[in-house]
Amino acid sequence: MKRYQILSVAAIFTFCLQLSAQNTPTINKKETFSIGESIEIPSNILNENRILNIYLPNNYEKDSQKKYPVIYLLDGSVDEDFIHVAGLVQFGSFPWIKMIPESIVVGISNIDRKRDFTYPTTNEKDKEEFPTTGKSENFINFIEKELQPLIDKTYRTDLTKTIIGQSLGALLATEILFKKPNLFDNYIIVSPSLWWDNESLLKFAPKKYLTTKSIYIGVGKEGPNMERAAKELYQKLQPISNDNTKLFFEFFEKQNHGDALHLAVYDSFEKIFKKE
Repeated sequence: MKRYQILSVAAIFTFCLQLSAQNTPTINKKETFSIGESIEIPSNILNENRILNIYLPNNYEKDSQKKYPVIYLLDGSVDEDFIHVAGLVQFGSFPWIKMIPESIVVGISNIDRKRDFTYPTTNEKDKEEFPTTGKSENFINFIEKELQPLIDKTYRTDLTKTIIGQSLGALLATEILFKKPNLFDNYIIVSPSLWWDNESLLKFAPKKYLTTKSIYIGVGKEGPNMERAAKELYQKLQPISNDNTKLFFEFFEKQNHGDALHLAVYDSFEKIFKKE
């Protein structure tokens, strides 16, 4: 009897599967889904080819006269931060949100971030763990002399430029802020690896900026040294905060080094761009 019941259930189950298959719609059309374009450029400064991932605003093709601000994203590979940051930019620029203006996002794909995002160190442990280290000056020159001119020539850009960096990328963004601040108008610095070279970057004395700047510093629950260094950077910049320079700081108590970036970028967009 029990065997008969099992066979009956199996038969009913098979019949339901066949019926379901008959009612399943067929696919009429299949296309590749894309949120942007990927380009490869040769760099004479870096002596290598680099991949750039580009997100263009929804209305970019509709209005051939409009120009857009540019957000430069370090760690901008497709398998790093490009997709979710581009998604935040798209969401924030929806007309019913109006948190951020429609913007172009340039994701800079990595080849060797430990090489590109760090300046020379005197710390022997740094040298041991980062054997290719110390070429940030080359990378900054690449951004200034090759990347930004190429983007301005290829796409309809306005004068507003933003940089987003996290971890070692935030170390690089901080170095640019201190050494070549005019490269960007807005600096979004998340979980900066300021421990590099015995925290030597924190010894720089920032000067008041001649052009308008917005500087956002965010850090998660990432250990006492990372948290202290981020707060110290914020405190170091406070004396230059004025009508010309807006300074923001946020501590994400529920996030860590791995997941602070997404919330920090959203928060920075609200603080830097959103108009009351």
